[in-house]
Amino acid sequence: MSKFVDRVVIHVAAGDGGNGCVSVHREKYKPLGGPDGGDGGNGGDVVLVVDPNVHTLLDFHFRPNAAGGNGKQGQGSNRDGANGTDLELKVPDGTVVMTEAGELLADLVGAGTRFVAAAGGRGGLGNAALASKARRAPGFALLGEPGDRRDLVLEVRSVADVGLVGFPSAGKSSLIAVMSAARPKIADYPFTTLVPNLGVITVGEHVYTMADVPGLIPGASEGKGLGLDFLRHIERCAVLVHVVDCATYEPDRDPVSDVDALETELARYTPGLGGDLAERPRVVVLNKIDIPEARDLAEIVRPDLEARGWPVFEISTATREGLRELSFALAEVVERYRAARPVAEPTRVVLRPVAVDDKGFEVILDPDDDEGFIVTGERVERWVRQTNFDNDEAVGYLGDRLNRLGVEDALAAKGAQPGCPVTIGAWTFSWEPSTPAGIAAVLTGRGTDVRLEATDRVNAAERKMARRVRRGMAPEDGDEQ
Repeated sequence: MSKFVDRVVIHVAAGDGGNGCVSVHREKYKPLGGPDGGDGGNGGDVVLVVDPNVHTLLDFHFRPNAAGGNGKQGQGSNRDGANGTDLELKVPDGTVVMTEAGELLADLVGAGTRFVAAAGGRGGLGNAALASKARRAPGFALLGEPGDRRDLVLEVRSVADVGLVGFPSAGKSSLIAVMSAARPKIADYPFTTLVPNLGVITVGEHVYTMADVPGLIPGASEGKGLGLDFLRHIERCAVLVHVVDCATYEPDRDPVSDVDALETELARYTPGLGGDLAERPRVVVLNKIDIPEARDLAEIVRPDLEARGWPVFEISTATREGLRELSFALAEVVERYRAARPVAEPTRVVLRPVAVDDKGFEVILDPDDDEGFIVTGERVERWVRQTNFDNDEAVGYLGDRLNRLGVEDALAAKGAQPGCPVTIGAWTFSWEPSTPAGIAAVLTGRGTDVRLEATDRVNAAERKMARRVRRGMAPEDGDEQ
C-alpha cells in the first residue's frame, strides 16, 4: 500500500571540485617544455525538478540523502578533469523548499521548474593556467572547492483551484468523488480521509482542480486532530468551499455554528506562502439534503449564511441533486480569480554592478581574541579553500593575491601587528607583512618561497636562543639579543 508523504527533511551534498594538476611537459629535445597541468573538473549540482507524474515525497522519506558527483582531477598534457554528474531529484508540483529554520528558498510550481538545492564546487586551476611572466613554471596548483552541503525541508502544498473544508464526515470525499474521477476512501466514521485528495473537474469549457483535505475540528490551528498538518494544502486555492453536514446527530452542532468554528480555525492559521485565508472567496455547500430533516434544516439556515454575502448551495452527493449548479458556480469563481491575477512576465536578469570602492572583503576585530582579526569575504575565503598549505609556493601565491587585493593594507589600517592571529574562513594565520607581489616567483625554486624560508629561519633562531636562555646559557655569537 502506497503512503502519502507531504513533508520531509533531506540532506543534500553537491560534488567537490577536482584538484588542479602540477605537471611539466617532458619530451625529447624539449627540456623546457613548460607547465602543462590541466584544471580540475567542477563538482555536480543537486537539482530539484518538478515532475507532474510525481505526487508525493515518499522516495525522500526512505532515502533522504542525495549527493552529486565529484569532479575529476586535472592531468598532464593540458587535460582538464571531467565535471561531476549533476543529480536531478523529481518533486511534485507545488513543492516548497525551506531551511530548517523556516526560511523560504523556493516555491516550485509548474512542470519543469528547477531549483539548485546544492551547487557543486569549482575545480582548481592547474599550473598551466597559473603560469605568468613572473612565474614561468609554477610548482603548485589550486585545490578544488568543496560542494555545498545543506539540510532542506520539502513540503508539498497542493496546487488546486478549489479547497474543500469541513468537519469530519461532512461529505467532502463524496463530493470530490461524484464531481471528478478521484476515488478517495469513503466510510461512515470520522477521519476517513487521512491524506489530501485531488480531483479534476470539467464543466463545459472550464477545467479546474479540487482538493479535499482531512476534516477540521475546533483547535485544528493549534494542532488538534489532523488539520494543522494539511491546512497548507489549501493555501493556493482560489476559493474555499464549506461543506456542511445538515444531517448530523450531534446535539451541540448546527450548520451555522460549524461554519463559525471553521472560520475561526482558518483565521488563526498563518499561511507559509503569505496572503490571508480570510480574504479568499467562500462558497457554502449544505450537504445531505436527500434526508428530509436535513433539507428542512438547510432551508432554515440558508438566509443566515446568505446574509454574510456567500453563495449557498443545497446538494446531495447521494442523489447528485444540485451538483450541476454548484460546479458551474465554482467554475465562474475560479475564472474570475484567474482573470484578476497579474500576467506572468518573463524572467529578467538584474545586473547589479559592484561599487568602485567595494574590495569584496571586510576586516573586523576577533570577538574571541583581543589581538586577533577576522577577514570576511567570498573571494578571500575561496582563495584560502583553494590553497594547498603543504606547498610553500602555493602559500606565497595566496599571500601575493591577498596583498594585491589590499588585505594587508586593511589589516595595517586596523592596527594589526606582525605575529597577530588573522582568521580567514577555517584557517588562522600569524600575520607577517609580505614583500611586494611577484618577488617570490623570481627568486625561488618550484614549490618553495623565500619569504617563508626566511621566516622559518628567524623562528628557528628565536627558538634556539629561548632554549639557551631557559638553560642558563649565554647566547652564542650571532644570536639576536
